[in-house]
Amino acid sequence: MSKKHWLSFVALALISSSAMALTLKSSAFYDAQPIPTQYTCDGTELSPPLEWDDVPHGTESFVLTMDDPDTGHGTWDHWVLYNIPSATRSLAENEQSLPAGTQIGSNSWKRAQYNGPCPPTHEHRYFFKLFALSTTLNLADGATKNQVEAAMRGHILGHAQLMGKYNRLLTRNG
Repeated sequence: MSKKHWLSFVALALISSSAMALTLKSSAFYDAQPIPTQYTCDGTELSPPLEWDDVPHGTESFVLTMDDPDTGHGTWDHWVLYNIPSATRSLAENEQSLPAGTQIGSNSWKRAQYNGPCPPTHEHRYFFKLFALSTTLNLADGATKNQVEAAMRGHILGHAQLMGKYNRLLTRNG
């Protein structure tokens, strides 16, 4: 993880002194392991199944993002979800019907959707980050990850991260 990426993640987590750990996992891949092709631009680009536990008391909503810090020109945002209802504990593979109230932010393609891993060269890391918040965010649909992060400052009760890797060159030559 780049120093800038790590510091950004730590700073967001430390904003709330009562931050505690959530758990975030996928039945499709383990932490720090390859993301299967069907969740990438080389497959059908489905969003992976995700589930979480150990939700902090007082959680009003969740934020879920997926980004790639290995682009060489800043972090690339693949998925931005916010105001996920507090009763939600999972998102199914290729979730088309998001829980009522969930808003989809704008990714780095300026699209309000999931776009899977698609590194042009070497292996990249993809970070799924989940934040439990003490509030819902007062943001319009299509907010950017930066806008979501700014709005959630001071409201983080807990956080979790799941990292997957993908290398298109291995898939193509594989």
